[in-house]
Amino acid sequence: MALRITEECINCDVCEPQCPNNAISMGLEIYEIEPSHCTECVGHFDEPQCQVVCPVECIVFDLDHPEDQDMLMAKYRHLTSPA
Repeated sequence: MALRITEECINCDVCEPQCPNNAISMGLEIYEIEPSHCTECVGHFDEPQCQVVCPVECIVFDLDHPEDQDMLMAKYRHLTSPA
C-alpha cells in the first residue's frame, strides 16, 4: 500500500531526501507522495524511511492505493530495472 502525507505535515523537509524512489515532493502546501513510486521502501529498507524520520507522524497508509508485499516488490523491481 502506498503511503500518503496528511495535512498535519509541517514541511520540515526531512522525508523527501529519505525516499529511495523519489516518490516525495513538495506539493502546493505540503509534501506529497506519488503512489506509483511509493513501495513503502520494500526492496530498499525494512521499514518506510519517511515514517521513521517524520517528527509529527503524518505519513500514513493510503487506503486508496491498497497493495500487498508482492505488489510492492513488483513495483520496486519495475522502478529499479534498467531501461
